[in-house]
Amino acid sequence: MSTLIAPEAANTPAVTGIPGPLRIGALELDVPVVLAPMAGITNTAFRRLCREYGAGLYVSEMITSRALVERTPESMRLIRHHESETTRSIQLYGVDPKTVAEAVTMLVAEDRADHIDLNFGCPVPKVTRKGGGAALPWKLGLFREIVEGAVAAAGDIPLTVKMRKGIDSDHLTYLEAGKAAEGAGVASIALHARTAAEFYSGTADWSAIETLKNTITGTPVLGNGDIWAAEDALRMVRETGCDGVVVGRGCLGRPWLFGDLAAAFRGEKVKAQPSLGDVARAFKRHAELLTEFFEEEDRACRDIRKHVAWYFKGYSVGGDLRAKLAMVQTLAQLDDLLGTLDADQPYPGADAEGQRGRAGTPKRPSLPERWLDSREIQDSHRAELSHAELSTSGG
Repeated sequence: MSTLIAPEAANTPAVTGIPGPLRIGALELDVPVVLAPMAGITNTAFRRLCREYGAGLYVSEMITSRALVERTPESMRLIRHHESETTRSIQLYGVDPKTVAEAVTMLVAEDRADHIDLNFGCPVPKVTRKGGGAALPWKLGLFREIVEGAVAAAGDIPLTVKMRKGIDSDHLTYLEAGKAAEGAGVASIALHARTAAEFYSGTADWSAIETLKNTITGTPVLGNGDIWAAEDALRMVRETGCDGVVVGRGCLGRPWLFGDLAAAFRGEKVKAQPSLGDVARAFKRHAELLTEFFEEEDRACRDIRKHVAWYFKGYSVGGDLRAKLAMVQTLAQLDDLLGTLDADQPYPGADAEGQRGRAGTPKRPSLPERWLDSREIQDSHRAELSHAELSTSGG
């Protein structure tokens, strides 16, 4: 018998003090929840799977503006949406105002998106060392020029930004960047409450989300960082006053988290308690959707391997079977392996919850030489920026 939803949930009292729908430009979300873009994760397959469990706005993997303008096969594949994705959301990354505007113009002119987000939060060294990602808002004039051009190109399509607190604790950028983004007319601002130096380590500084919300009064502010359960999302809203939440690593191997979040924001105390059989069915469904997305069973099986540890976290699944799942080559083989699991094994509780994904360790961010000397872009940095657009995401 499935225990995906706690059986006592229907009789529990409603939760009070829950915010209503979230409006992002012309879009209205009944549930103020956004799936964070994650490289190699938030493709069409994973987005569709998450939709099957809950509600919200599901954003694509980050796509570089230059690659999109050049119409590379991979970028064109990544911007495709399944017909069931009724709100098509695409995240772009770019460092050149003209190229970003061209990419936005293309998406709008070809009717490929209902929402566009700009990434200014990537902490990956090979991006920041070229001046991109979380390093870029330090150059406030360049940041403003990119956002203003993108908003103008987007027209009636809501354009949003996602960023971090700054480069490190001595070089915070989120308040100035937030004001500039609001002045440019963005539809919402999402803040991952860590600096680039922190990567994903430690505890997210939710007080920064509160400060941004108190500073930006005319544009919705979304909070991101350390939402591992629906209770975390409600607590973030209560503590910071933010208008909605962005969920990243917390949903890895747990697409049903979006069902928990939808219920929580409806004021219901509902919590998914998937049996091992429920998890196996979700894992198989994910692999099937990946096969449809890649149009290659072999590639889909290679891709699903990285999800094994996340899905089966906390469950009694032997090391030998985990190793075989992490080397699966066909859907038939996957089906056989999943068939050996104890489908009735109950939800393990806390052991299946909490942090997932690599946190990394704090480190000094890699930046272009003398990047921090001035908030204005220097000629010597333009060459660095020309190499900054890499197919790497974070945020």
